[in-house]
Amino acid sequence: MSRRPGNLTRRFTGNGSVPLGGIFHSKSRTSPLLSIALILLVSLKTIMKLARLKGFGRNIFLDLHYSISGDFGCTFDVQKAIPVLMKTYGESMNKVLHVGPDTCSVVSRLKKEAGTEAWGVEPYDIEDADLSCRRLVHKGLVRVADIKFPLPYRAKSFSLVIVSDAVDYLSPKYLNKTLPDLARLSAENLVIFTGYPVHSRAKFQQQQQPKFGRPAKMRSTTWWARFFVQTSLEENEAAAVKFEQAASEFSYRPRCQVFHLNSYH
Repeated sequence: MSRRPGNLTRRFTGNGSVPLGGIFHSKSRTSPLLSIALILLVSLKTIMKLARLKGFGRNIFLDLHYSISGDFGCTFDVQKAIPVLMKTYGESMNKVLHVGPDTCSVVSRLKKEAGTEAWGVEPYDIEDADLSCRRLVHKGLVRVADIKFPLPYRAKSFSLVIVSDAVDYLSPKYLNKTLPDLARLSAENLVIFTGYPVHSRAKFQQQQQPKFGRPAKMRSTTWWARFFVQTSLEENEAAAVKFEQAASEFSYRPRCQVFHLNSYH
């Protein structure tokens, strides 16, 4: 499976992997425009670090992240939604599996929650992963796997399965196999974060890079509702209501569709 070379989010908000110091101390002449561009780049990086570390400018960081990363928007939504999910599912968050790109970030975030164990499945290559992500892979907490085929876990291995930025790239042919398999892994609940097809998300959709040999396919709520019926997956209405209430309490506004489903019993 292919993946675009490098993660733009990591380049801007990672652990300082962009070597800018040598550029500023170069003896060669640089144009005023280049100097201004470099200053703006450093300022942008500083703002984003402040937003992440101190909670300052939360909305600014959110908009910057979406404009830069683009193709992993729903996975970022998951990270922002973790307090809301904790409030919604409570003890069902004790063993969580996340399936989607940049799953190392989600797993690391979930592991900070008391009483929560977390695992992740990365559906794309992670050749550009940082050291902390590689450690998670080494420990067996994160694995790379083709989700078009059954994942190597026993049925009901997890209390909650969260999926983001993954099913949008699958054709109905593979969705018919993949989604039931993901539901098989959950003993209780399945939560799916998927992109919107409406005009307001047009820029978001255009930024999606082809994966699995096809571009992302943003489907409507109606389409998903019919698909869930066809695959015998039922909506968890109680969880959906709790999620909305918790989202309001935490001032969380998802930028993706969020579906709460019951697992197969």
